[in-house]
Amino acid sequence: MSEPQSFKNHAKFDPPYHFFLTIVSIASVIIAIIYCVHHFCFNSVWLVVVALAAVVALFRMRQYPLKVQDRVIRLEERLRLQALAPAEWHTQIYRLTEDQLIALRFAADDEVVELAKQALEHNLNRKQIKERIKSWRPDNWRL
Repeated sequence: MSEPQSFKNHAKFDPPYHFFLTIVSIASVIIAIIYCVHHFCFNSVWLVVVALAAVVALFRMRQYPLKVQDRVIRLEERLRLQALAPAEWHTQIYRLTEDQLIALRFAADDEVVELAKQALEHNLNRKQIKERIKSWRPDNWRL
């Protein structure tokens, strides 16, 4: 059984993406460039262009769902803070940055409001917020 999620182990890798597709795509660019240098012609140049396009597409296809997840997390955390924070603090919720809200998702309900206040007062970044979390709330749905 794996250990509970924490600051030290919350980063997640997707082996087919990170260790296969990325490596194969980058290797394809390198191989295409080497081939182009040795056999310079329109087709070899085009092969380099196609390999570069594949790398760009690979990273963009990864970026789009992560951005959507960030937007959903931002909404979820604002709703959670509105439910947990005193009414007079609700206007402050919208001052939190996207990075701050994304980091706060790992904080348990009993400490999230205080951490949000600290994030605003001290302009904490994502890592600093995560380091201050005492009771980690795992996010096992993140891609």
